[in-house]
Amino acid sequence: MTNAGPATRRMVLAGAAVLLLAVGLVVLMVVRPSAASPSGKALSAPAEESADAGFARDMMIHHQQAVEMSFIVRDRTDDEDVRRLAYDIINTQANQRGMMLGWLEQWGLPKSSAEPPMTWMGHTFEPTDDGSLMPGMATDAELDALRAAEGKEAEVLFLRLMTVHHRAGVDMAQAGVEKAGTDVIRNLARGMVKGQESEIGLMTDMLKARGAKP
Repeated sequence: MTNAGPATRRMVLAGAAVLLLAVGLVVLMVVRPSAASPSGKALSAPAEESADAGFARDMMIHHQQAVEMSFIVRDRTDDEDVRRLAYDIINTQANQRGMMLGWLEQWGLPKSSAEPPMTWMGHTFEPTDDGSLMPGMATDAELDALRAAEGKEAEVLFLRLMTVHHRAGVDMAQAGVEKAGTDVIRNLARGMVKGQESEIGLMTDMLKARGAKP
């Protein structure tokens, strides 16, 4: 397939931004009416430095890259299986990102923190010079390679990068299950563990079908 031109890439990125914004706004509209008591105060709001808030902030960033990689590969291959997986990741993780953004808004907590990533897990991760912000996240060079690849090469690179991304996401989600104090975060994290482990298995099979190792 031919390389996407600048205009196409701008349209893809714009579409991603609109999707994430729309999901976030919808979630805010849905959760806000039930988020307050008769006195107008948020119910069961966790502390700013809680595991709940830290999980939401870090996972939003982690999800953002998964959505970005999925948009890239969607336009680098005609393979329906890979494109279907990319659509699933875009829809699922954009929706989850909107939910976490909505909860932070509902709790009256900032959307970012000066603390290093993973602090809420009991350890920290310093973003690396190659652009990786958290464990499992692709580097700038890896994203550039994905943008430059086509067809089977793009499929294999995407599946490998997303497998590593999901494994780190599962570790983070499992910590969310164990450390979060709110039911909404614990339940969301459980769903992430189940969903991403299932997709890891699917991607392993897809790599084998393409004669590639994870």
